[in-house]
Amino acid sequence: MTEQERKPLAWHETLELHELVAFQSNGLIKLKKAVKKISDSELRDIYKKTIHEMELNVSELIQFYSSASVNQGREGLSGDLGFYSGDLLGLCKTLVRNYAIAITETATPMVRKTLTNHLLRSIKCHERIFNYMYKKGFYPAYDLVQLLNNDLKNAKKALSMDWY
Repeated sequence: MTEQERKPLAWHETLELHELVAFQSNGLIKLKKAVKKISDSELRDIYKKTIHEMELNVSELIQFYSSASVNQGREGLSGDLGFYSGDLLGLCKTLVRNYAIAITETATPMVRKTLTNHLLRSIKCHERIFNYMYKKGFYPAYDLVQLLNNDLKNAKKALSMDWY
């Protein structure tokens, strides 16, 4: 192993890993809850393949958590409230990004104005759910140790869920 491979993760890397693990873990839980309800065999097979691929992604990403520049050791996320609020946070964050991108592709002033209004609503939605999660301890944004521990707990829950 080279010296570069032994170094702890940089802060920005750790935060990007957090975003990827948190988003995919919530998505994995949602997919596993839904797959049993899918009656179309082709779509169910797509769900199953996606579940396997996301399980692999999350499993590979959480291996890097031991290289994060923090010590771990606390408990986190409890029950489905953390999952549901995190899922809404991910949706709002994705909406903000998608609306911002769509605005840059818009030539029609009325469409741009409409998309801008939607973007502002999405930002407010993100603010509301973030504040809720922060207040309830589901998103300890200023405590990286707790944030990563919450990720690990949620990722392990997602990976261990029965779905077939």
